[in-house]
Amino acid sequence: MVLSNVIGFFIIVTTAATLHVHGTTEIGTAAQAAEALRPLAGPFAFFLFSAGIIGTGLLAVPVLAGSAGYAVADTLGWEGSLEMPARRAPGFYLVVAAATIAGLVAALTPLDPIRMLFWTAVFNGVVAVPLMIAMMIVVTSSKIMGKFAASRSLTIFGICATALMAVVVAAMLLTSIGG
Repeated sequence: MVLSNVIGFFIIVTTAATLHVHGTTEIGTAAQAAEALRPLAGPFAFFLFSAGIIGTGLLAVPVLAGSAGYAVADTLGWEGSLEMPARRAPGFYLVVAAATIAGLVAALTPLDPIRMLFWTAVFNGVVAVPLMIAMMIVVTSSKIMGKFAASRSLTIFGICATALMAVVVAAMLLTSIGG
């Protein structure tokens, strides 16, 4: 997952730096983003961009589908692990398969993938705040965590990170409504 995020980061930085130099400040399509690499990659710009996006997807899809499988299995009390054979964890593998197929179906729709990525990121950012609050409640509770409860310094760091995330989400919502 770290590798996919590093690749994604460098795609964003390279594309933004190249676009800004040429006066483009907005990207509406993947083709525009790939075109921004032309000064660096010449005729291989679309190949380079495609390889980066496909590589990132190949790294991220299994992680996301597996995460969905683990989350659903844990929530419903099912046994499930990628180390288990499918016959011992059918529900888990069904969720992994369904998440993978859902991603494929979304990719085949006429929806703009750049817009889908943007709104997915917005949704994840908004949902992160209550999840971070819940996590802070759990990790700071010695009743729940026992001797593994978060230390004072980790608690302070976690509260600051949660508060910062809440402020950023509130600012985004205010500027979206006001703008």
